[in-house]
Amino acid sequence: MEYIRVRGNGPLHGTVTISGAKNAALPILAASLLADGEVVLDQVPRLSDIEIMVEVLKALHAEVEYLDDETLRIDASKVDVTETPGDLMNRMRASFVVMGPLLSRLGEAHTSMPGGCNIGERPVDLHLKGFQALGAEIDEEPGAVSAKAPQGGLKGGRVYMDFPSVGATQNIMMAATLADGETIIENAAKEPEIVDLANFLNKMGARVRGAGTSNIYIEGVKKLHGAKHTIIPDRIEALTFLIAAAMTGGEVRVENVLSDHIRPILAKLGEVGASLEETDDDAIIVRSNGRLKATKIRTLPYPGFPTDAQAQFMALMTIAQGQSHVEETVFENRFMHVKELSRMGALIVTDGNQASIRGVDRLKGAKVNATDLRAGAALVLAGLVAEGETQVFNVFHLDRGYDRFEEKLRGLGADVERFSE
Repeated sequence: MEYIRVRGNGPLHGTVTISGAKNAALPILAASLLADGEVVLDQVPRLSDIEIMVEVLKALHAEVEYLDDETLRIDASKVDVTETPGDLMNRMRASFVVMGPLLSRLGEAHTSMPGGCNIGERPVDLHLKGFQALGAEIDEEPGAVSAKAPQGGLKGGRVYMDFPSVGATQNIMMAATLADGETIIENAAKEPEIVDLANFLNKMGARVRGAGTSNIYIEGVKKLHGAKHTIIPDRIEALTFLIAAAMTGGEVRVENVLSDHIRPILAKLGEVGASLEETDDDAIIVRSNGRLKATKIRTLPYPGFPTDAQAQFMALMTIAQGQSHVEETVFENRFMHVKELSRMGALIVTDGNQASIRGVDRLKGAKVNATDLRAGAALVLAGLVAEGETQVFNVFHLDRGYDRFEEKLRGLGADVERFSE
């Protein structure tokens, strides 16, 4: 079993470069299935989730190869398989987004229900509701689902999202690109990753407008061609390093970050006492003396405070002076890291979807378990400011979403190393 050993050894200093966004790369890889031609993607992060998606594409008979460490070439012109392997679906929830492209291009799609982090219910009913609005016939069985387009292909339609689901918005967008007529997605997700997907689709010849707003309009076209695209920077990775620098009382330059994508985090870091400087070359310099103040956060869909930053920010709150408060409104099972932080001496009380945190002078190293991707990052950050040694187990979660996490932390002076037991 692998684990990450962390020893608190003072402030972080230096420069770190942020990789491409996992949550943008995954749907864009799926969208490459729509192209009748070669797709080249730059700034693709090297993550286990990306590798699973590459396996999915290959299982569908797409040609995929790395041109260099972060550049992928995909040729989906010979894709003829409509069923996604169940073992791959069980390993990663995001693989469900291949359903829209397959349904649109090949007329049908078959898959098992997706897996992923156990952070709460994330039903696929919004995806299926969208496919139905485009004329697809849905057949659900225990643990599996199929979708079939009507004769002549999908038809444009109006889709109202009961909740602005990122995955459902992406899946429906991709399905609609080759549908006959116009599709309108109302109450759509607004995340930057939605905009990046729309930009990629448009480079391939799609007609998508309104991405980043509540209403997205897709005018179907007959065919999509190959394109070259650079994935946007990973805002969650960026904010993780910004929080780490603030917690340790360091000075870190975070490069390849788009400030507009993380405004709520920057505002909260300012509230707790960190100093932030935005540069003209897509970098943010964070400075802190380590004496942080309590604050309150409430997670919301974009552009609100991201649920994917809640665990990391709670780690910061454990050493902030005073009483902090967290309200989690997006996922109902996203406080699993509380028990692990408590093993390190954190004072946290939860009540339903709310948590109160009283800051302590110093956390203490302990053996803890990463219960999901962002919880794993939070525990590593807590280890950076803890007395003694912290061992974080179940680090496969971290490998799903952070590109060379320990290497980047070591580059800033952290005492972090991976071991196998």
